[in-house]
Amino acid sequence: MRARRTTTALTVAGVLTGSALTGCGGPAPAPGPPPTAPASASAAPDKPPTMAPGPAGRTPVFERRPTGGNASGTAAEKVVALTFDADMTADQGPRAASGERFDNPELVALLRRLKVPSTVFMTGRWAEEYPAQAKAIGADPLFEVANHSYSHHAFSAPCYGLPVVGKTAMTRDVERAFTAFRKAGVRNVVPYFRFPGGCYDDTALRALAPANVTAVQWDVVSGDAFATDADAVAEQVLDGVRPGSLVVMHCTRSAAPATEAAVRRIVPELRERGYRLVKVSELMEDSA
Repeated sequence: MRARRTTTALTVAGVLTGSALTGCGGPAPAPGPPPTAPASASAAPDKPPTMAPGPAGRTPVFERRPTGGNASGTAAEKVVALTFDADMTADQGPRAASGERFDNPELVALLRRLKVPSTVFMTGRWAEEYPAQAKAIGADPLFEVANHSYSHHAFSAPCYGLPVVGKTAMTRDVERAFTAFRKAGVRNVVPYFRFPGGCYDDTALRALAPANVTAVQWDVVSGDAFATDADAVAEQVLDGVRPGSLVVMHCTRSAAPATEAAVRRIVPELRERGYRLVKVSELMEDSA
């Protein structure tokens, strides 16, 4: 995926090719009650931090926690946020009805077993398709749920062949996703938004201002989209992570089948290197 900005371009190689990521597959077990988060888990703040609007009220964009230590020479804190996009586009209902799975309960279960605080960027359409799973993720204090649009259509073009949301419909699309979360009973919802495909421009930032969200991008691309080599995905993440990094991955097993296996390697290796895993809300606390 590639984020388009007014100032710099973030190149995202190997994430999407020609179409949106579609979802996490595999039979979905009946979701049980979420486990109690351990004392070491990153708890969601009562009021999640956000960034102030940009010039002329543009939607602000967060990519990573600034680093560089302080005047006394203290090193930057070794924290990293792993984020997971739960993608499903508005027109993929027939594919779900025919048996294609757009969820990944095994990945979510792994994150729970490893006690990994995570931010899940969920589309409204995904929450409609899997309301019980959406509710269970949102009820677990280990996770926070952020907005990935309702439709997973692009907010600027070109964007991997995605249909484009009209300028006047952008805020409505985001609000429709929040509505889908409420209908599914999702808790722990934070006012963060991730552009589908990571694609945006100045027009989108202006148009989305009424939604009062902070857009969240990334500085580390996992390369898990369509990947089958879990070790290659893990190595790409481990090579890219620095203190304050924000990693983009996918909870979309049918289109990102190697993610769970990659996470099995990524998490212990990051912890062995001294990294603490946090949600986006904690990563943003010192940056808002």
